[in-house]
Amino acid sequence: MNAVTSPPPQPNRLPISKKALDDLANRFTYHAPKGTQQERYVAIREKGRELAELMAGCVPESRELSLALTHLQQSTQWANAGIACNE
Repeated sequence: MNAVTSPPPQPNRLPISKKALDDLANRFTYHAPKGTQQERYVAIREKGRELAELMAGCVPESRELSLALTHLQQSTQWANAGIACNE
């Protein structure tokens, strides 16, 4: 016998403003490069790699170096996201 199941209960939700919905749509949408964006993405990544190589050559292999490189990678990604999402 096939049992009929009801959908799981939904949590109570707060209303979401149009501005917040638009912001979420922008954050979770692919932004194809336009104009000079691609060149700026590359420039930011190249400078990030340059700094990463300097750190790797100056700082002993350690947790601190790993964290520094991780945060540098994040900062280059956030900078590029700032270009993509705000132009």
